[in-house]
Order: sequence, then C-alpha cells, then structure tokens
Amino acid sequence: MKLKTFEQKHDYEFIFIFENGETKCSDIKELVAKYLTPEELNTATINEEWGCLEFKNGAVDIEPNTLYKYCEVHALK
Repeated sequence: MKLKTFEQKHDYEFIFIFENGETKCSDIKELVAKYLTPEELNTATINEEWGCLEFKNGAVDIEPNTLYKYCEVHALK
C-alpha cells in the first residue's frame, strides 16, 4: 500500500494518508531519529514510483507497508 500524502505536524509527528484512503497520525522518531536530525525532517518527500517516505534525497527511506504497520501500533490520538 503506497503513501499518497503526508503532513509534518511537529518534530517527528506526521499525518499520513495512504492509497486506501486511511489517515494515520504517528510519531516516527523511533524509526528515523538514528538517521535524521529534527532539522533534516523537512527534506521529506514521497517517492512516486514506490510510494515510500524519503528523506535527504532518498538516503533515508521508509517502505510504505512498514510505515503503515508502524502507524497502526504507534498511533497518536
């Protein structure tokens, strides 16, 4: 399932919308803090071909199914 769009809310907190129409809100610090500083989060883009979330021109990415499952477990209210 591909990522369609996202919005950064604050630091590592993002809202994600997936191709099935579901919206998920999650803090992804646990996934990316080892690789990204808070200042680098603004490099986030979606790889149109794979539907994954990428940072730093693709140097760091999160596969969409991994991101979806992570959001299921780590959802913010």
